[in-house]
Amino acid sequence: MRLRSWLLPCSTAAKPSCNKPPEPSSSSFYLSSDGSSLSEMSANCSSSLTSTPSSDTSYSSLQTNLSLQSLPSIPSLQKLPTITDALPVSVSQHHLASFKLPISHLAVHGAYLYVATAHEINVYDRITFSHLTAFNDRDSSSGSVKGISFLRREILTSHQDGKIRVWNLSENNKQFKLVNTLPTVNDRLRRFILPSNYVNVRRHKKVLWIQHADAVTGLAVNGDSVYSVSWDRSLKVWQGSNHRCVESVKAAHEDAINAVAVSAGGTVYTGSADRKIRVWAKPETEKRHVLVATLEKHKSAVNALALNEEGSLLFSGACDRSVLVWEREDSANHMAVIGALRGHRNAILCLIYVSDLLLSGSADRTVRVWQRGADGSFNCLSVLEGHKKAVKSLVVVSEGESDGVVSVCSGSLDGELKSWKLSFSPNSNIMNCR
Repeated sequence: MRLRSWLLPCSTAAKPSCNKPPEPSSSSFYLSSDGSSLSEMSANCSSSLTSTPSSDTSYSSLQTNLSLQSLPSIPSLQKLPTITDALPVSVSQHHLASFKLPISHLAVHGAYLYVATAHEINVYDRITFSHLTAFNDRDSSSGSVKGISFLRREILTSHQDGKIRVWNLSENNKQFKLVNTLPTVNDRLRRFILPSNYVNVRRHKKVLWIQHADAVTGLAVNGDSVYSVSWDRSLKVWQGSNHRCVESVKAAHEDAINAVAVSAGGTVYTGSADRKIRVWAKPETEKRHVLVATLEKHKSAVNALALNEEGSLLFSGACDRSVLVWEREDSANHMAVIGALRGHRNAILCLIYVSDLLLSGSADRTVRVWQRGADGSFNCLSVLEGHKKAVKSLVVVSEGESDGVVSVCSGSLDGELKSWKLSFSPNSNIMNCR
């Protein structure tokens, strides 16, 4: 598999940050001819340690990992554990399934858990974890599934072929039916005649501005709006009611965009291989989204973004092995960095935030569980180990507000699907965090 040359020198324990990528050319963000996956590139943006992860998650292990200072200029938000600290969580692990191909994305909606491997999406019961069905299993031409999101009763999937597919679930026979492919045929027909509707994507090649010219790496939904980002460096906005593309930011970043998140208020965050997070908003006086801020603290490609429910905290993970925590400033509609969470030995590939818990999955094959305290600091409650390759996706399956149990699923590039049950002690405020 050929990798982009600038992604290779990313951090190891001896080299804490990625080298600066070269200035992008007009075609630098396109797939190589062998269709290499950026998820695999991200997994390799930090070289793997030669030793296997230790199964010890005790005080000494946490102390050792806290010594890895990947971004020393940013203060740490972690509380150093003391020898008398009792971690208020117990963990049980269950192996759910093994796939021949890497797991690229996990999602939960309604009664179902969705597991994407290559072009196929497997569906499980989110309570019993029994396999129910699979869809898109015959259309290998779509390429691997990069993201899954939900708009009312519709399921949206983004693919390596640059398209977004819309599915409906029939409750009668539990079958998933493809109802649309974005951009739609009608949308293309409305625009293909006028030359002004075409944009240059590389030398001697033009496409309609409503099309993604490369893999669609992320989806986010807010109200009736769907936001998509791509390796082609663009951000697009789709209207959910008619599946039309209503807006496109052609060069939202200088390099491939890997992640997107949107707050309930409509503020959009995009994370890119150019090491930047950009903040987009649509003022009442404007017809389109405008760039309101660029957040530049990471030293390498940004792979993952997550927001808390209020949209006041943003978490970002990158190849520099750090999770940065950003807080919304009262005087602005964007974020300022307040600290870093350290401990992972390799690139951060996925993040989820639920209640007061942040979970981070990494190319070091582990998942870390962080809890936010009342003072804004974070404790690393546990290090979940068991995967043999990079952890690519995380999803919360159930939240037990009454019994203090949170169930999480993780998917990795070794094709392993695992379930983790996190049980919190009665004195932990996780049960009363809402």
